[in-house]
Amino acid sequence: MELEQQCRKIVGHFKHSTANTAALQVEQGALGQKEEPLIQDVPTRWNSTLEMVKRLIRNQAAIKATLDQQQHKLVMLTPPEWDKIQRLGTLLEPCRYLTEILSGEAYVSCSVVLPALCHLRRVMEVSDEDPAYVVRFKAKFKEDLASRQEHTNNAWLKIVTALDPRFKDLKSLPKTDREAVWTTLGGMLRSPTRRSAHTEDGPPKKKMNILLQMGSDSESEEEVQPDRAIHRYRAEPTTSMEDCHLQWWSSHAGAHDKLAPLAHKYLATPASTVPCERLFSVARHIVQKKRSALLSENVNKLVCLSNWLKDEERRGPYVIV
Repeated sequence: MELEQQCRKIVGHFKHSTANTAALQVEQGALGQKEEPLIQDVPTRWNSTLEMVKRLIRNQAAIKATLDQQQHKLVMLTPPEWDKIQRLGTLLEPCRYLTEILSGEAYVSCSVVLPALCHLRRVMEVSDEDPAYVVRFKAKFKEDLASRQEHTNNAWLKIVTALDPRFKDLKSLPKTDREAVWTTLGGMLRSPTRRSAHTEDGPPKKKMNILLQMGSDSESEEEVQPDRAIHRYRAEPTTSMEDCHLQWWSSHAGAHDKLAPLAHKYLATPASTVPCERLFSVARHIVQKKRSALLSENVNKLVCLSNWLKDEERRGPYVIV
């Protein structure tokens, strides 16, 4: 967008000159604002465009006062253009908190993906009050969102959403797709590989007895059990967003003993690779040129210590004994 390019040029004017940055800080102090630098957006960094826009809007008066005292070739934003980036910030705000939720590592995030995508599609619905440029933005956003969802493992996401007691009503899916999810989940409970996996290496005679049992009259009863397990789980009330679904499964594992192993498997999947990338970033700061001889076990210990210290900082002051 041309408007984004204008914003980048304004930010670059201050980011590439310490004198311009100092002049901006003087104007911020004169206006009683917090002295803060402008932010340049980066294509590979989530929410950086939103942060750039928000910082520009917050410092609009200081930027204008600084540029009025300088000779430059910048094209300053007009009042209608400031209104446009204000609307852009409002449109991008849901993306910010959803990406932060999906990139978390202290809680289960995979089951939030489909509800998050459903929320974004609802937010990007066109209204009668939207001007033409907002309509174009929303259409382009929804088109990009649909193309990205095509390359995700939707089958996995549907199962993990159903196994989360907060979202098991599957309201984030079309009504025509909901029963198919429960049918798939029931088929996973009936899978013979799950029942006979522990007998894979048994003696031939024992395997023959298992085959004979599989063809006995008790087979019909075994096939009914998954349907009962699914029905019993679906009859449970949906939990609130504040409740911890891991604690829910811990306290209800006995009542849903067939589904509990699947819940442990699927809910353990992170929604994104952000936690892994954070780990690599920490390791990169630890293993430097002057510390390249560190043993791998010491690197692991330092990474763990770094993670623990950050957790303590979030909780409050800590005491080293």
